[in-house]
Formats: sequence, structure tokens, C-alpha cells
Amino acid sequence: QVPLVESGGGLVQAGGSLRLSCATSGRTSSRYAMGWFRQAPGKEREFVAAISWSGLNTVYGDSVKGRFTIYRDKAKNTVFLQMYSLKPEDTAVYYCAAGILSTAQALGVIAHEYDYWGQGTQVTVSS
Repeated sequence: QVPLVESGGGLVQAGGSLRLSCATSGRTSSRYAMGWFRQAPGKEREFVAAISWSGLNTVYGDSVKGRFTIYRDKAKNTVFLQMYSLKPEDTAVYYCAAGILSTAQALGVIAHEYDYWGQGTQVTVSS
């Protein structure tokens, strides 16, 4: 098991910013590729961003590209999602996920590639 604990969600006005954190634990936590997904009411879970185990590769969903940044601090076993220029359509529950992929550079953009999930943190963007 890899416990994942998200934090940093909240209410923000359109155009504002938030930083989400996902803390992992365990000696092997740094071996995991990490991802962020989100789910709005009545919608399917959507890929947001992912970072490889190495931390060298990242990928973003089209709807957040250029506004969000994912990065990891291995020393702190934490992955961050920095969100800028937030829009009302970014409102959702954001989930952190961890998975062991084929290589240190691999990225996961599909939910079933991940083995562990956090409980989620609510992000609400008001217009």
C-alpha cells in the first residue's frame, strides 16, 4: 500500500491560483510515477497531469496545458500540482495517483495505469 494524502484544495476566484500537494509515504514511494486526475459532478474522471518516476518527464491534459505545472520533491515524497489562471470549468475533485510503470521515464495518462489513489481534494473556482 502507498498511502496518498492530497491537500491544498479550496475556493478561489477565476484567474487565481492554487497549489495541490500529494504526500506519499514508504521507502519505495519515490519509485512511482505520479498523476493527477479530476472529476466534476456528472462527468467522467479526467486526466490532468503526470510526472515520471525520474521526474524528468511530464505530460498534461489539453484543458490545462500552459496553466498547470506538475513537479515532485523526492526528498519530501511529495508531488505538487501548481495551478494558475484557474477557470470555473476547473472546478472538480482532484485525485492524486501512484503507479509503477515500465521505465523510469514512463508516464501514465490513463487511470487504470495507476495502482493507488488518494481520497481527493475539492477545488472550486468561482466566476
